[in-house]
Order: sequence, then structure tokens, then C-alpha cells
Amino acid sequence: MDLRKQQEAIRRLIGIVFQHPSLDKKLTAQENLRHQGHLYGLRGHELTQRIHDALEKVGIIDRANDLVENLSGGMQRRVELAKCLLHKPQLLILDEPSTGLDPGARREFTEYLHQLRDTEGVTVLLTTHILDEAEHCDHIAIVDRGQLVAMGSPADLKNEIGGEIISVTSRDPAALRELIVKKFGGDPKLVDRTIRIERTHGHEFIPQLVQAFPGQIDAVTLAKPTLEDVFIQKTGHRFWNNREETD
Repeated sequence: MDLRKQQEAIRRLIGIVFQHPSLDKKLTAQENLRHQGHLYGLRGHELTQRIHDALEKVGIIDRANDLVENLSGGMQRRVELAKCLLHKPQLLILDEPSTGLDPGARREFTEYLHQLRDTEGVTVLLTTHILDEAEHCDHIAIVDRGQLVAMGSPADLKNEIGGEIISVTSRDPAALRELIVKKFGGDPKLVDRTIRIERTHGHEFIPQLVQAFPGQIDAVTLAKPTLEDVFIQKTGHRFWNNREETD
């Protein structure tokens, strides 16, 4: 579509859920959707049917006549989603949609997004500060201070790290890091006073590390790479440090 000449048609293909609630809490769930439908020119029986279908899809048809202010945070988020699905968009844009949701509600919300993708063919584009949530996406882009630093599937990005992640704590991590570099080479990273080492067959390297520096290591952990490890590799700092600087 031509963005300059077909703006109204393009808008009808897009649904948006904002980070902050856009519901009228003094109205019922059904009334919120009815007013949303009016904005898209929907009326009468067609609108009533769409409201019913949308609330049924998100699993709250039994709460249709409840005031929004009496619904839980998870329920309100479902109403938000039903509201943006009312006009049957092909592209769904979500700005930190799980903000304020407990882990159970977040999991249900993610499962419903997968259902939309798989059964309705809806493309879902979302921003999130929850890396576990990003793990469930088909394709992700990691942005640091406004710059795109990585793009790909979660599995591909983690495979770029290769091997395993060894985390080492010490009373003097900076000095220990220098000693590790001199003896074993590589480029261990110092993140929040923790030395992080990317190593193939990391479980075999740990005994060598402990034997080389007796008394200088307080604790060692071994883990498979996560998206946080990808973020650290690409930026040199933790994801939450970046959030604190930009919030």
C-alpha cells in the first residue's frame, strides 16, 4: 500500500496496545469495546457480534458487563487486547504489553499471542524489557541506547556466543580478570563485579581455573547462554543497567 495515498486503509490493518492503559475504568469491558468500534465505523449487530467474539477470544466473555476498575491487571490487559482486535487487524503492535502482569498472567498473554499468530495469521510486533518474554519471539532485535546491536532468532543469537558461560566472583575481580587473561587468553568480561567467560566445554575448563588461582575465587557457576548473555556480549553491560540510565 502507498503510505501517502492509502493512510486510512493502512490504519485499519493495524492494532495497537499501548504501554499504559487506555481503558475507561468507569465503563464495562463491553462498553469500552463498543466505543472503540464506533471509531472504526462499526455499528449494530456486526459490532455486537465482534465485541462478543473478541471478548470470547481473550477468555473474558463472562466478565463483559463488569466495570473495568473491578477487573484484575491481567483481565484489564485482556480487555486492551480485545479492544485492539475488534477491527481484525493484520498487524498488532504492542508496547511492553505485559507491564504490571504477574508471571501467570504474562504466560497466558504470551500463549494467546502465539494463538493469534498461528490461527489468525496476525503479525505481532512488540517491545519488551523482559528477556524471558523475548525468548518466545520468532525474531528479535536488540537495541542499546537507540542503536541496533543484534538481530535474529533467539536461538541463532545465543548460538553466536557458542559454548557455555562461566561466571566467577572474587574479592578483587578486576585483578583476577587480568590474571585469567595472562594465563588463558581470551576476553573475559567484568560485569557488575562478576567475571564472565565464554568457553566451549566450559565444564572442563572450570577445574583448570580453580586450580590456577587457589584462594582467589569465591564462587563459580556454569550456564548455557541466554539472551542476557547476548546483550552483555554486544554491549558490555547488563540490560538493566541500560534501563536505569534511560528511564
